Amino acid sequence: MGPTTRLQGLLGDALDANLHGRLAHFIVDEHSPAIALFAPERRQHNREGDWYGEHAGKWLYAAARAAARSGDTDLRARLRRVADYLVSIQEDDGYLGTYAPDHRFMCPQPPKPGSWDGAPSVRTWDIWTHAYLILGLLEVHRHFPEPRYLDAARRIGDLCWRTLHEGGIDITELGNHHGMSATVLMDPAVELYFATGEQRYLELAQRVLQQANEQRELALLPRALAGVDAAGIATGKAYQLEWNLVGLAKLHKATGNADYRHAVDHLWRSIRDHHLTLGGGPWGGVAHRSREVFNPPGVFSPYGYVETCSTLSWIQLNRELLALTGEAIYAEEIERSAYNDLLGAQAPDGEDWCYYVFPNGRRVHTTYWRCCKSSGAMALEELAALACTFDGKSDIAIHIYGPCEARFTLASAGEVRIAQHTAYPYPGDIRLRISVEFTARFALRLRIPTWADGATLAIGDEDAGVAAVPGQYASIEREWHDGDEIVARFPMRPVLHRAVNRNVQESLAPDGSDVRQQVLRFDYAAVTCGPLVYATGLIDGFKIEETLRLPVAAQDTWLSLLPVQEDGVPRILLDPGYRAPLVFTPYFGADGRADGAWRLTWLQLAPEPSP
Repeated sequence: MGPTTRLQGLLGDALDANLHGRLAHFIVDEHSPAIALFAPERRQHNREGDWYGEHAGKWLYAAARAAARSGDTDLRARLRRVADYLVSIQEDDGYLGTYAPDHRFMCPQPPKPGSWDGAPSVRTWDIWTHAYLILGLLEVHRHFPEPRYLDAARRIGDLCWRTLHEGGIDITELGNHHGMSATVLMDPAVELYFATGEQRYLELAQRVLQQANEQRELALLPRALAGVDAAGIATGKAYQLEWNLVGLAKLHKATGNADYRHAVDHLWRSIRDHHLTLGGGPWGGVAHRSREVFNPPGVFSPYGYVETCSTLSWIQLNRELLALTGEAIYAEEIERSAYNDLLGAQAPDGEDWCYYVFPNGRRVHTTYWRCCKSSGAMALEELAALACTFDGKSDIAIHIYGPCEARFTLASAGEVRIAQHTAYPYPGDIRLRISVEFTARFALRLRIPTWADGATLAIGDEDAGVAAVPGQYASIEREWHDGDEIVARFPMRPVLHRAVNRNVQESLAPDGSDVRQQVLRFDYAAVTCGPLVYATGLIDGFKIEETLRLPVAAQDTWLSLLPVQEDGVPRILLDPGYRAPLVFTPYFGADGRADGAWRLTWLQLAPEPSP
C-alpha cells in the first residue's frame, strides 16, 4: 500500500486547478458531449469521430484519482454516475465504443493506398478508445471497488481477445502510424491481467506484440533490439510509441522476458538522449509532415513541437521504469517534465491547456475536443503517487521534491508522516520533518538530483553521515524520533546550455560516395537553474529572436541569480555588457500563463570569427 500524499506548492496548485477546472466541468453526466458520443442511438449511425471517444476513459482515470486523493464527494458522485451509465450501455458482445457496426474494430478495414502513416481507408480510433476505457474503468474500480466496473473492462478485453484470436484480425490494420495507434492495447491488456490474474489477458497482450513485430514498417521489438532510434520505429510518432513502450515494460514485469526490458531501455535512452527539450518534453515536427513525430537524432530546433499527450506518455514510461528499477534517473525525468513542459502547458484556471508547447514560441490554448486537455489532466494525476513511495515493509523513497505531506503506516512506527517544507523547485533548503507514533528504526532514501553538485544532508544541525552523490539515492537508516528533521541542501546555480542547429546538404558523388556539406549553422544558448528551465518574454517587448554575443569573462560575472522579489519567483540576470541585461524567469510562467504569451528559451549566439 503506497502512502497518501498531498502535494502543495506549484504542483499542489496545479492539482487543485485540475480538480476544480477540467475534471469538474468537462464531464458531469451522461449528457456531457464527451459522453453523449456513446449513446446507443448516436453510435448506431456514427461513421466519424476520430479520437474523440478517448476523453471518456481519460476522464474516468484522472477523475478517479482526483476523487480518491481529495475526498471530493461531488466529483465522486459524478464519476460513479458516468461510469454506471457507460456500463449500462455496453453491448452484449462487450462493445463500448462510438462507431456504427460496420466501422467497428471487429470489421477489417481496407488499407488506404499511399498513406504515409499506414492509416486504414476508414479512419477509426476504435481500439484506441477502448484501450482508454479499460484503463479508466480499472482505475475507477481500484479506488471505488464495484464488480460491475471490473466486469465491464473484462468484457472489452474478451471482445478484443476473440477478435484477434478467433476473428483473424491483424491489429496493426486498425490504427494509423502503421498500427501503433492500435497496438497501444498492450498496456490495458496487461493491466487486465494484473487485476484479474486471468491468463488470456496476458495472451492478448502478447498477441498484440506479435502482430506489431510482424508489421514490416513497425517491427517494434526487432527494430528496438537492433538499436534503431525512436524516430525509426514506424513513423516515429512520439505519443503512440511511448505508450507502446509502457505496455512493453508492463509485459516485462508480467513475464520476466529480458528482451522486452532491453527494447524499452534502448528506446528510453534514444528518447532521453536525442528527443527531449530542456523541459523534458518529447519533441519533433521540424520539416516533417506531422508535428508530433520525432525527428532524426541530431536535429535541433528551438521551435520544435512538444505535444502534451507525449509528455503524459513519457511520464508514464518513466513511472514504469522507476517501479521496475528504483533508479533515480527515472524520477528525475518525471520531475523535469512535470515542472517545465507539463506545467508550461496548463493554464492557472485548470480548464485551458496548450496542445503544443515550444521552447521558443507563443502559448496557444487549444479547443474543446483536443486530446491534450485530457492528457494533461491525466499526467497531473500521476504525480501525487510518484512523489513518495513505500513498499509496505521498509523501503521509503522521496522521488519528487516540493511542498507536500506523505502519510503511511509502518508496523514498527505506527503512522508515519513526512512533510516537506521548501520553496523547491526554487532555490532554498528542503526540510523534511518526520513524525512517528513510536520511535523506530527504518531507512529513508532521498534522491540527489544530477545537477546538485555539492549537495549536503543533515539531521538537525549534524551531518547525516551519508554521501549525497548526484544521480543516486542517499539512504539514511537510523532510529527515528517524532519531530526529527532532515535538511537537504541542493545548490542551485544558473547553468548555460548550448545547442546547434545544422543544415546539412547530402548528395552522391559521381563515384557513388556520400557527399555531406554543412550549409548553415546556428548556435544557441539557454539557461537552467536546478530542475527548472528559464526563459524570457519577447526581447525588448517585441522581438521573437535575439542574437547574443556572450562575454569572455568568467560566467558568474554576467550570469547570476537575482535576489528574490515579493512574488517569490526567482529570476536570472544575463548581462552581455553591450546591451540592456536580459531577465529570465521559470519557463512555465514566463511572460505570464495567458493565451498568447511568448516564451523564448533558446537565444541565438553570434557566429565565431573565422580563423
